[in-house]
Amino acid sequence: MISGPSGSGKTTLLSGVLKVPGLRGKLARSISLTTRPKRSGERSGKDYFFISSKQFLELRKAKKILEWTRYLGYYYATPRVFIERQIKKGKNIALCLDLKGALRLKRFFPDNTVLIFVKPPSIKVLLERISRRCRHTEPQEIKGRIQLAKLEIGGSRAYDYRLVNKNFEKTVKELKGIILKELG
Repeated sequence: MISGPSGSGKTTLLSGVLKVPGLRGKLARSISLTTRPKRSGERSGKDYFFISSKQFLELRKAKKILEWTRYLGYYYATPRVFIERQIKKGKNIALCLDLKGALRLKRFFPDNTVLIFVKPPSIKVLLERISRRCRHTEPQEIKGRIQLAKLEIGGSRAYDYRLVNKNFEKTVKELKGIILKELG
């Protein structure tokens, strides 16, 4: 499981690692559900499954969600059926989750879960990344993301590995090394 603050690069790093020779085909990438609006360039079923709040609440009530969080007014969740299907196939699964979700899944699967936290080089760099990525985002939301990032970075001590995403190519190599080590 890969976690990190919004804008740390965790999703981009995971996408980069999944393309690296030697790892291609060894990991199944979990796709989260979200109730937030689709951003420019995102595709449903590839980046997220975009659903309504009503659909989310129905799935949660039916216990079809393994873990979930509410972040800046939107729900994000891991669909139970995908994870269970991959486990039955004997596959390794790569997930991008927030701190709370990662720790919750670690409790469900304590013996075969590795937690990797991706930190930005600094809060200043994180603010620049978030501002660039979310050009139409309200300043209050950006402030909320930064406040949450500081809490998440503080909670990263519970993780097995911590990476600083200063240089994308270098961090992809580090992440690949961790994954290959853990896959044995």
